[in-house]
Amino acid sequence: MLAEMRFVISAFFFLVLFSYGAAYDPLDPNGNITIKWDIMSWTPDGYVAVVTMHNYQMFRHIKSPGWTLGWTWAKKEVIWSVVGAQATEQGDCSKFKGNIPHCCKKSPTVVDLLPGVPYNQQFTNCCKGGVVSSWGQDPAAAVSAFQLSVGLAGTSNKTVKLPKNFTLLGPGPGYTCGPAKIVPPTNFLTPDRRRKTQALMTWNVTCTYSQFLARKNPSCCVSFSSFYNETITPCPTCACGCQNKNNCVKSDSKILSMVGINTPRKDNNPLLQCTHHMCPVRVHWHVKVNYKDYWRVKITITNFNYRMNYSLWTLAVQHPNLNNVTQVFSFDYKPLVPYGSINDTGMFHGMKYYNDLLMEAGPHGNVQSEVLLQKDKNTFTFKQGWAFPRKVYFNGDECMLPPPDTYPFLPNSAHRNLFSISTLISILLILSIAI
Repeated sequence: MLAEMRFVISAFFFLVLFSYGAAYDPLDPNGNITIKWDIMSWTPDGYVAVVTMHNYQMFRHIKSPGWTLGWTWAKKEVIWSVVGAQATEQGDCSKFKGNIPHCCKKSPTVVDLLPGVPYNQQFTNCCKGGVVSSWGQDPAAAVSAFQLSVGLAGTSNKTVKLPKNFTLLGPGPGYTCGPAKIVPPTNFLTPDRRRKTQALMTWNVTCTYSQFLARKNPSCCVSFSSFYNETITPCPTCACGCQNKNNCVKSDSKILSMVGINTPRKDNNPLLQCTHHMCPVRVHWHVKVNYKDYWRVKITITNFNYRMNYSLWTLAVQHPNLNNVTQVFSFDYKPLVPYGSINDTGMFHGMKYYNDLLMEAGPHGNVQSEVLLQKDKNTFTFKQGWAFPRKVYFNGDECMLPPPDTYPFLPNSAHRNLFSISTLISILLILSIAI
């Protein structure tokens, strides 16, 4: 009996630890999406609230077709009106006469409005089609908000019941939301910034992302090459699963000339180029040049999906020499320091209006940049794959790296030859002067 109890307790703790660990990202330990409800005023049968969504994830944004937010009312609440968003279904409002609510569903689902809606339907930070930038890329655009009027609800802090069972799609699965928690009311400054007001009541909902919940296979892979070895280490075979192998398209197929071939499907099914790895995105890291005090890397991101382009893309990389980045030539770069003293992680993203859009598969379906890094003579080496990254994330999802034993290796004599070029040049100069 005692042994059975121990087993049950151990299994319980294992499940708890696993559930929390699945949503924990070591490169972004504090990353989450916080949904804040601020009650701004009371109405005869409820309240008016502003719902604000803050994306505190450093390198994971919400791409098109955008976020979808859902919850379950605690009582029999209805949504009288919404500004800056809309419920996807009205539900059964047959018991109402005259003024019909915007939504009568017990579990409403709300989406952002598209750009260009009339001004009387807009709200601050709304109407971006649900697209929300990552905090590390653009904090000002990492927010989305709307206003809703709730009826048949409580009309005071004591009678209001918090909604429950929050869900968030961003745009697909992967997010898990905790329960709503009452927090101190939000403070607001008037436009002249001389007076401070506050919400009548505020509660927060925190949602975290897990790649394990989002998909069973990775969505990107990494390949390596170097100047000191002719071997190119490709992405692992079927790195992203080979379930689309029978529906892939060769790069020279006549199907690609058909009109509308690049139009996304409603079910978001990809149309991938036939490759051995079958990944929508490949990141290639090439160790290009070695100098006396610096070394240069070329990064290329290639899209193999004919039905998808990536706006606001991000690339997060972990490498010990990112603490000495001298210059990034064609990408924007930002160091990520989640643990304060350890500076080994950085985020690359496209320059606005230049290469912040990764086009669909084809001749223009790639972006690339070179990175110049300064050497630390105490740690720098080309041996044992040191020059290649430890982790790579594209759009917030971790990419599959090749096995370490397949990395381009440094020939035995190369280490000496790499640092003998300057000596050889000096000898030649002395000989030319003597002659």
